[in-house]
Amino acid sequence: MKKKGYGFHAGGNGTKKNLQFVGVNGGYETTSSEDSSCEESDSDTETEGRAGDVEPEQAGRENKGASSGQKSEDDDDGDGDDAGQEESAGAAPCSEHQAHRCKPSEDFLAACQLLSEHLPEIRSTSNKHLQPVLASISQEWFQVSSHKCSSPEVVAEYLEVLGDIQPQLLEAVVNLPDRNGNTALHYSVSHSNFPVAKLLLDTGMCCLDLQNRAGYTAVMLTPLAVPETRQDMEVVMRLLKEGDVNLRAAQGGQTALMLGVSHDRDDMVRALLCCQADVNLQDEEGSTALMLACRQGNADMVRLLLAQPGCRVTLTDKGGNSALSLAHGDIAALLRAHVELSPSLAV
Repeated sequence: MKKKGYGFHAGGNGTKKNLQFVGVNGGYETTSSEDSSCEESDSDTETEGRAGDVEPEQAGRENKGASSGQKSEDDDDGDGDDAGQEESAGAAPCSEHQAHRCKPSEDFLAACQLLSEHLPEIRSTSNKHLQPVLASISQEWFQVSSHKCSSPEVVAEYLEVLGDIQPQLLEAVVNLPDRNGNTALHYSVSHSNFPVAKLLLDTGMCCLDLQNRAGYTAVMLTPLAVPETRQDMEVVMRLLKEGDVNLRAAQGGQTALMLGVSHDRDDMVRALLCCQADVNLQDEEGSTALMLACRQGNADMVRLLLAQPGCRVTLTDKGGNSALSLAHGDIAALLRAHVELSPSLAV
């Protein structure tokens, strides 16, 4: 079905690879249940409790393994996996799941129609009668839009239907959070499903700076995603330009730039810097992106950051450490040379 006025055009480039993120409790999650098919993920507890715990590693302060704190239920499947590790690109397609959910169900349509008549009440405190309606919409919407193998064609169909009922309804559903505060955009970015991310952005109604329960926006997750084509990278740049790249996470105060540096993603770090990422922002412990690069001994990343106008080498964290005090060997020499050439930045 093709409606006028909303410009949703489905398209895709096959099964996407997916990084493994850690959950709100700090442990690494696996996505093994999604490797085989989406039929296994048809419950909203799977959708909201698994990929819903989208939160990057506390970069620069934890080893790339399981946290010593609480773990999510799925940590036993692979706690020690690197956060930059990709899953196999050969995951089985979700054809049966997609065939089952090619179009909105009658229950979904009825719930949407009812919700469209009560949209002002969503934000009120006395909307208990809307909770079953929202739950019904949420379950089907996240099943369709928020898996690694979510079909752009199917998502486009849902967006068309929602916009046809009421534009305000489309806006509400596109930005609908699950119980962990993640929207469909959080999921599509974390799964590197950029065709779906583009469809969501094309609505013109995505709130890119919505933070999930851990305080991460979809934009902040972008540095950990895996763009595989030029079209994917165009979506990445659009996310970074339209969202706030300098927001800090509620837990730890990390920025997108810090996450990119911590995971040695020079491609994403370059993209962030092109989109005005602030190289001197500090997290809750006072660490900067430059300090993280020095801790990791990544000389190329250090050079990239030092090349940014105004990069301050002598900022200190709460422990009194500067990038220079954390650096060794060639990296320390790079920093000293930078200070000598730019003495004004040594304050």
